[in-house]
Amino acid sequence: MTVLHEPPTPSPTTGQVPVPPWRRPPRTDPAPLLPETEPYHRLGTDRERPEGPDRALWRTLHRHLVLGRRYNQQATALTRQGRLAVYPSSTGQEACQIAAALVLADQDWLFPSYRDTLATVARGLDPVAALGLLRGDWHTGYDPHTHRIAPLATPLATQLPHAVGLAHAARLKGDDVVALAMVGDGGTSEGDFHEALNFAAVWQAPVVFLVQNNGFAISVPLARQTAAPTLAHKAVGYGMPGRLVDGNDAPAVYEVLADAVRRARAGGGPTLVEALTYRLDAHTNADDATRYREDAEVTAWREHDPLPLLTGALERHGLLDEDHARRARDAAEEMAGAMRDRLNAEPVLDPDDLFAHVYARPTTQLTEQAARLRQEAATR
Repeated sequence: MTVLHEPPTPSPTTGQVPVPPWRRPPRTDPAPLLPETEPYHRLGTDRERPEGPDRALWRTLHRHLVLGRRYNQQATALTRQGRLAVYPSSTGQEACQIAAALVLADQDWLFPSYRDTLATVARGLDPVAALGLLRGDWHTGYDPHTHRIAPLATPLATQLPHAVGLAHAARLKGDDVVALAMVGDGGTSEGDFHEALNFAAVWQAPVVFLVQNNGFAISVPLARQTAAPTLAHKAVGYGMPGRLVDGNDAPAVYEVLADAVRRARAGGGPTLVEALTYRLDAHTNADDATRYREDAEVTAWREHDPLPLLTGALERHGLLDEDHARRARDAAEEMAGAMRDRLNAEPVLDPDDLFAHVYARPTTQLTEQAARLRQEAATR
């Protein structure tokens, strides 16, 4: 029998078997990993005044928030017209979406969840291409490698391990790449979430996890999902920092994410960011939110809407003139009009596409099925 590792011998002085270093659990002081006791925010505090580059950044955030609000409105309207199969609106969560997109460098990767179409558009994706999945198309609607945006998909949290794998592989190759993975509070109850955080921390992968905690996993409130003080506290158990931020405060979300991205890029490893926000619309157009939440709750959150919050701050500091506001509104209407025109056009469908990308070399059975479909179509 071959012994791969000789068992350690007891110490002659203590009689105890020493534990080799590679078997000792890491001893990390949890204090630096703990999130804020209150959500970090800037608007309405003594940190509100934008200085230097922040002045241009805040105006850019505002412009994207205006575009994002209009995008959500138009996409929701298209579902009522039957042009989209479903649309999970991010109205009320736009600050998280915009900050996540703008904080990344060109070479970085974004891993969105199904509700994060607005984040993909803010990163530069064509607004209609971002809706390919929600229209029922068979393909993603865009080339992930060209845009550095992983495919939008409906399974919960499956994008998180993918983000860790890509970030880890990029670091092994020596590429300057950070992955930012987005997920909702409901996704934190999935096994993929925990596996991704564990691997990311062990490998010290350059990845940032952004949890948009909007209070509900469809109709399940957060209290039915976790007993943790915050979702950000879950980071400590995996050995990474947790951050808690007001998800409706666009400058604060951007600042916290920017810190996490810089840390990851410098080799500091992953960060878990929890952004406290609220979904003002229903879960999707197929959901009746009145069955599980009160109108008074929605009304209260409308007072903390990210768009009026940032608009008010810009006005207080003389950074929002009528020209900037008009150009943002005009750009939003132009985008909405293009979405209507293009999505109202009937798609040209080729039945052969059903068989085109199943196998690199079509099987005999697949070839027979394609021929049978063409024959049936020809006789109609």
